[in-house]
Amino acid sequence: MQPVQAVIPTDPRPISFPLDHGRILLIKPSSLGDIVHTLPVVSAIKTQWPGVHLTWVVKRQWAELVRRVVGVDRVWPINDGAVNWLKQGWALRRERFDVAIDLQGLFRSGVMAWLSGVPFRIGFANGREGSSWFYTTPVPVPTLEMHAVDRYLLVAEAMGARVPGAPQFRFNLRDEDRTFVRNILFEKGLSIDQPWVVMNVSARWTTKRWPLSFFAKVLDRLHEEGRGPVVVIGSAEDRCDVDALRAVTTTSFIDLAGTVPLGCLPALLSKAGVMITNDSGPMHIAAAVGVPVVALFGPTSAVRTGPYGTGHRVLTGSVPCRPCFSRVCRHVPELECLHSLTPDNVAEVVRDLLAAPASSS
Repeated sequence: MQPVQAVIPTDPRPISFPLDHGRILLIKPSSLGDIVHTLPVVSAIKTQWPGVHLTWVVKRQWAELVRRVVGVDRVWPINDGAVNWLKQGWALRRERFDVAIDLQGLFRSGVMAWLSGVPFRIGFANGREGSSWFYTTPVPVPTLEMHAVDRYLLVAEAMGARVPGAPQFRFNLRDEDRTFVRNILFEKGLSIDQPWVVMNVSARWTTKRWPLSFFAKVLDRLHEEGRGPVVVIGSAEDRCDVDALRAVTTTSFIDLAGTVPLGCLPALLSKAGVMITNDSGPMHIAAAVGVPVVALFGPTSAVRTGPYGTGHRVLTGSVPCRPCFSRVCRHVPELECLHSLTPDNVAEVVRDLLAAPASSS
């Protein structure tokens, strides 16, 4: 087995990563959007070294999505909590990995990589909480103003994995996932092959949420123009948001909140015509499967975490304090960056994307 050479930019001495048939530990437990951003790293590694065995450490709640990622040989689910993470480091030691990649960049993930006993540990030189102390190969990040996908790929490139062309997001859309999606839509009176719009009205941060009354007006407008039906998605925890949406709209919609398992979400979103969404994890899944996204951005940066690729539209208000990356808005008027986006603006963009030639997905 011939070793692969990687040069650490901060150290002129080359080190050898025996990857041709080696074992890689990828540590990226969360969150949903960040997990999707990691897919091109898996693709780049597997393209460069097809024989490598890759194990992905991920929080249990996201494990079923990672099981659908092409190139992942084993999913290692972990529970929340720093103690659980550290315990897993000792359990991972028995696996005798050759390389550990820490894309989480936290103290606990750095310690996990170190406790796993992996001889080569790679992560970002500017990792948070001192995580870079535990790496043998710290990778410099030239600027914060780059997309997370491109930042993660810096690690793959530092290992020697070339990324020719556009980054690849590869989900395995299983037959059983497609069947589940087809059946659940049929039960709701919708054919999977007819044009439809998907809407996500929730987000983890309250400062990322466009008003539900605005979503309702877009829904009503699309119905009036015959541009439906609209499918509203969300987790079981988003049920209250979807119920509140129903209370402020005069238009019926297909409610799938809490009914679609996370692992089936790529198969579902791949059949949508357009997605309307807050900055959220499902937004990144839609972009990954090639669906045009209308993304409503407030405190966060589309440069860093917007829908990746072409054909998407990010809308945000022109407010001098954004992006503030804050979960609490101190601007007056509150959340002007989002509230200045009118339903008419959004409906117009949706019309344009629906009229555009369909992209392959």
